[in-house]
Amino acid sequence: MGSVHLKICSFLLFAISGALNSLAQAPANPLYAGSTACRTCHPNVALQFFRNPHNKSTVSANVPIEDAGCEGCHGPGKKHVDARGGKQSIVAFSELTANQVVDACLRCHAKDTNRANIRRSNHTQASVGCTSCHSIHQPESNRTLLAKRQAEVCYGCHNDVRAQFSQPFKHRVNEGFMTCSDCHNPHGAASPTWKMGRRPHMVDTGLQNEQPCMKCHTDKRGPFLFEHAAVRVDGCETCHSPHGSVNARMLKRPVIFTVCLECHNGAGSFGRQADGVAIQSASHNMADPRFRNCTTCHIRIHGSNADRTFLR
Repeated sequence: MGSVHLKICSFLLFAISGALNSLAQAPANPLYAGSTACRTCHPNVALQFFRNPHNKSTVSANVPIEDAGCEGCHGPGKKHVDARGGKQSIVAFSELTANQVVDACLRCHAKDTNRANIRRSNHTQASVGCTSCHSIHQPESNRTLLAKRQAEVCYGCHNDVRAQFSQPFKHRVNEGFMTCSDCHNPHGAASPTWKMGRRPHMVDTGLQNEQPCMKCHTDKRGPFLFEHAAVRVDGCETCHSPHGSVNARMLKRPVIFTVCLECHNGAGSFGRQADGVAIQSASHNMADPRFRNCTTCHIRIHGSNADRTFLR
């Protein structure tokens, strides 16, 4: 009974606050009915709405009626009330296209720097609107208003990524140690400085336009006197599978030297020493198991301040 009483008290407090706000701010526009009228037919929404960040527009006296409460998103409600409901007399988000939903949300959220690139993001271009991920009335989290746990929202479309996070070596997203938005910006990311020929999918840049990997792997950040071109130009994904892999350290290949040979194969300037002698020589004979673990000698493979070949 305690939870029932708590819900009843919460609803009464919300109704009283809404009524006081309506009295203090009577609709100057006859097309608007005020949020109090909405509670009559939508009590389940009103019961939970006081926890919603959007509720501050309802209880604030400084917000005009056009931007306050339910009508701030759903438009003028007087016609809807007079018609006793119906999607035709109100802005129903279930009837809007993805671009129309984005336009509606950006009326207030256009100033958020985190959403500055949403119109040209992969999500918007693929007709994924705000309400595809967020639930304003029944969210899983009142802070971000996501319809489900963040990973489950992303897995709804990215099933291949769900499988990758089930690999033996992975980033611990399923365990709750980190989230997708630690590396990705679902609202659209700025153009990165790495891998520019094949832009990463909404990968959120870190400090100084760095890869998000450096937020955790700070020892790989540098700057280094001798940089590994693969890290600087193509990024960590050159060698690693960022979501998960069957190989240790999330490498793309099971053996280290096969990863190195993708670039250091003697073609062009790759795989050659300073004196012009090819790496694939007697001193680096890959048929000999002694030379198959490149990082035994080249330990500073992410960059070095001491040796241009990343030796000790």
